[in-house]
Amino acid sequence: MFDRLQSVEDRYERLNELLSDPTIINDSKKLREYSKEQSDIQETVQAYREYKDVREQLKDAKAMLEEKLDNDMRDMVKEEVNELEKQIEELEARMKFLMIPKDPNDDKNVIFEIRGAAGGEEAALFAGTLYRMYSRYAEAQGWKTELIDANPTGLGGYKEISFMINGQGAYSKLKFENGAHRVQRVPETESGGRIHTSTATVVCLPEAEDVEVEIHDKDIRFDAFASSGAGGQSVNTTMSAVRLTHIPTGIVVSIQDEKSQHKNKDKAMKVLRARVYDKFQQEAQAEYDQVRKSAVGTGDRSERIRTYNFPQNRVTDHRIGLTLQKLDQIIEGKLDEIIDALTLEDQTSKLESGQDE
Repeated sequence: MFDRLQSVEDRYERLNELLSDPTIINDSKKLREYSKEQSDIQETVQAYREYKDVREQLKDAKAMLEEKLDNDMRDMVKEEVNELEKQIEELEARMKFLMIPKDPNDDKNVIFEIRGAAGGEEAALFAGTLYRMYSRYAEAQGWKTELIDANPTGLGGYKEISFMINGQGAYSKLKFENGAHRVQRVPETESGGRIHTSTATVVCLPEAEDVEVEIHDKDIRFDAFASSGAGGQSVNTTMSAVRLTHIPTGIVVSIQDEKSQHKNKDKAMKVLRARVYDKFQQEAQAEYDQVRKSAVGTGDRSERIRTYNFPQNRVTDHRIGLTLQKLDQIIEGKLDEIIDALTLEDQTSKLESGQDE
């Protein structure tokens, strides 16, 4: 690990030189690339430098113990040695976590797609509950939520809804939300008071930039049509709704949220680019998973990941066995405790995997 840490520090110093080079300063693409790389490793370098400094202090303190000291001074030095050894232990643990390979998508915005699954109208209402939960979480983080497209039902739910969350590190926090979410509650549509079980599926995609996934115009079929509302009735006589089909993968995106065809096409391209990028990532992940399964789930979108039990005010994340009696808070967007637990489990698993290898 220390050889790798020294290489990271050497790279940091090299980046300092590059970022002072006039040719790099005048190249906006390389300047941005090198600045981001330096920013990504800065915390690791600072921890490593602090570690080396504490090691030197410990070496000096131990050397003092070899000298002739009065009892008070010897006790003081021994206390310092104990404190420095504790600092080294903490810094080593911190550096191990900092050396875990970072997901290159962590800093990106996310595109959410939520669909009511088993349970009819109640599943659609639950999809709406999840949308509001994620929107409130985003608001608490200072992030912006932008609706992309929605297919509402008459009772206020959604057959499906897609939206973007714009914010630094959004994907790092929300990437574990992929999967089937199950709800157990007395439906608003049920007068008998019986508890029903319904599900909604959540897909969380990192927003893909143009440079990450190349989509050629010749590979896209574009169709325009009149948008429709709940129940299928036409709400717009102009051909503002758009459908994009990516011919090589067969991925289809339809957007009709905006009145402008141009705005709908822009939104559809964002979603299409994210889905194509995600497809390639899923294929790569599937190959990796043949070797090692992820600690927080295989990434299979059909995997049941969480249950929301309203009568008992309980939420259970099945991947890590976490149960919280705080459903009322969680559906208001207070997701930090769940997200932090999932992140820690993922980091711990990667750390153990690195040690195995």
